[in-house]
Amino acid sequence: MRNSLFQWVRNCSMAVSLLLPVMGTASPAAAEEKLVVWWNKGYYKAEEDALLDVIKKFEAKTGVKVELSQYATQDMMPKLVAALDAGSPPDVSYADTYHFQGAGKWASEGKLVDLGPVLAPIKGEFSPQSLETVMLYNDKTKAKAYYAFPLKQATLHLHYWKDMLEEGGLKETDIPKDWKGFWSFWCDKAQPAVRKASGKRIYGIGHPMGVDATDSFISFLVFMDAYNVVLVDDNGKLLVDDPKVKAGLVAAMKDYVEIAAKGCTPQSATSWKDPDNNVAFHNKTTIMTHNSTVSLPGKWLDDASNETLTAEQRDEAKKNYYDRIRTIVWPNKPDGTPVHTRASVVVGLIFEQAKNKERAKEFVSFLLRDENLQPYVEGALGRWFPVKTAAQKSAFWDGDVHRRAVRDQFFAGVGSYEMSKNYKFTTLNNENVWMKAVNAIVTNKVPVEKAVDDMIARIKEVAGN
Repeated sequence: MRNSLFQWVRNCSMAVSLLLPVMGTASPAAAEEKLVVWWNKGYYKAEEDALLDVIKKFEAKTGVKVELSQYATQDMMPKLVAALDAGSPPDVSYADTYHFQGAGKWASEGKLVDLGPVLAPIKGEFSPQSLETVMLYNDKTKAKAYYAFPLKQATLHLHYWKDMLEEGGLKETDIPKDWKGFWSFWCDKAQPAVRKASGKRIYGIGHPMGVDATDSFISFLVFMDAYNVVLVDDNGKLLVDDPKVKAGLVAAMKDYVEIAAKGCTPQSATSWKDPDNNVAFHNKTTIMTHNSTVSLPGKWLDDASNETLTAEQRDEAKKNYYDRIRTIVWPNKPDGTPVHTRASVVVGLIFEQAKNKERAKEFVSFLLRDENLQPYVEGALGRWFPVKTAAQKSAFWDGDVHRRAVRDQFFAGVGSYEMSKNYKFTTLNNENVWMKAVNAIVTNKVPVEKAVDDMIARIKEVAGN
């Protein structure tokens, strides 16, 4: 009996001694703190590298492991909605479209963390419209607060091929500055001149009209602004019953669809998604287009330093960026005053359901430091403009003609979107009520006034108080 007991004790001791090394290596891993971060994939290597550098520095500073997952823009919302439904959102999440597609709604529903403790101490460092975008209403608290963090911003730019104009015997100085004259120039002068000179079916304007594109409704809203249309007041109350508002919407809609009616944009533009106006421009099937960032010239700047391309291809890309593509200011409104485009301030979020909210706020605070945020924004090669005023004065924005155009457009003044005053416009933007009206006119031949009446009815149905 004694021998059996001795043998049992000996076996147990050996088992424990074998387990100890395993337990010793498992404990630190089990104790390691983790922060789950979901992030929109960047366009350029430089911005990706800048983000990874911030994460590396944060990990070294805190000892927290950042688990980064990156997805394409179109995948971010479906994945996040599924995670919210499952009760397991990431600790920090950023996408290029959250400001349009969800932030205001989630804030209203009380699903977002109040980031006042992060943003309020540094609010003087931000441009006003960037903070206006993230000051959102919570229907549970019946008050506004900072329910998102601003990262960067963009606005709608006009680009054209200088060499294509010259091929048609036209000069940059021929481009009118007035509203009607500007759009007529590309349709009635540039298009026929370039077609005749090239023998190709070139279109004067790459005019986004797709229901599935954000470029399209951002473009229409600038046409609307050209006619001084204001859809909501500062309290989010709809103004669409004002006859002047309807008259302005009709005038803007007529101008927008006239470009298609005159055959000045490809017929396929009614089904374009966001990349398609870029593709048409890069292929030189359009002379001019409007785009919601400067990614059009930026593509060629990226190619100019892409070592996977030949020396000849890099040289051609450099010529395109510096010599052939122009970024210009918008024409004056019909009343002769300057057009001010809108700032699309893109935002990140922390959800109340997140498992590590305190570390998430610490990460956001770390990211928003000038030494971290500025390299990340500049890594996008001018595609995004800073939300912080110190970074806006960086020498980077004097680097070339396109960057200077971006800076000057922002410094001239930019507006904000209706959703910052009435979050229900998020739904209207998601379903693109603006381009549904355009397509009803262009494709189904619905009269402009009828299409605008239907659009107003939908706006009232969704965003009425």
